[in-house]
Amino acid sequence: MKSVLLILACFFFQIINAQPDSLFIKHEEPKDDFVKPLWVQKNKASFDLSEVTFVNWNSGGSNSISGLVGIESLANYSDGFFNWRNKALVRYGINKQEKREIRKTDDLFEISSNLGYKPNKLSNWFYSARLNFRTQLANGYKYPDKETPISRFMAPGYLFFGGGMEYGKNIDKISFYFSPITLKATFVLDEDLANAGSFGVKPAVFDSEGNVIVEGERVRREMGILMTNSYEVPIAQNVGLKHQVSMYTDYINNFGNLDLDWRIDFDFKVNNFIRATLGSHLRYDDDVKTKEPSDIEGEFDEAGAKVQWKQFLGVGFAVDF
Repeated sequence: MKSVLLILACFFFQIINAQPDSLFIKHEEPKDDFVKPLWVQKNKASFDLSEVTFVNWNSGGSNSISGLVGIESLANYSDGFFNWRNKALVRYGINKQEKREIRKTDDLFEISSNLGYKPNKLSNWFYSARLNFRTQLANGYKYPDKETPISRFMAPGYLFFGGGMEYGKNIDKISFYFSPITLKATFVLDEDLANAGSFGVKPAVFDSEGNVIVEGERVRREMGILMTNSYEVPIAQNVGLKHQVSMYTDYINNFGNLDLDWRIDFDFKVNNFIRATLGSHLRYDDDVKTKEPSDIEGEFDEAGAKVQWKQFLGVGFAVDF
């Protein structure tokens, strides 16, 4: 799995870095030597809804309704030499089917801050420092079991902090970032999940009667290489594409084994308020192990890490404020 992911990653970045000029947003450098410092703040609230109802439908089916709420806030600064981009994002989605409990479909709380400096205004290269933090808001379950959470707020929580170089003709729309030194911290602040060794932390030590001798690790620290690529581009009238990919490998633990986070979203604009979204989100983290039922009833065996994939299609409205 490690070799396959590494080959795919290299091939994928070759494709990304060979983007045609038509993908780049045309950007004219200011003619004046002095560029007025500028803060730009944007806020966006969105709501997506999908629903299906059956009445005497001879093919069968279950009534269902799904909703996804999102709030995004951006605060960006630029003065010709410094570029500072900040983003906060909250997203939460639920689904309700007939004769079934409400289930969570999406849950994200994320904060990111990128500070870049370029030695002259004609350069497209930035010396860059980057911070990213993400977690979830509510408990997660392996449905239909709603008694035992498999994730909670800050279990896991992820923090990335490092420095490197970033390239972008229009850095708000197109960026390639490489950091040879990035700290990755994984937080598992729930006692039960930490003792179980969830999300790659060191599990607790138990005695023969199942009592905890040494508690599980709450924070796992890594130091490695981080590469990201992102761009936003219109691909047709009222149709936009947003691409984000992040790859991380730790120097000490299985160097070359990539943690991958890759998201592609298509945004279909109907008017200033109504739009549709089609998205794909793929993850692979070698530290997040899955479990399968063992031969002993009520017990589970570790089955290793697996590719995680989520697809979303929704129609709703978005408001900028």
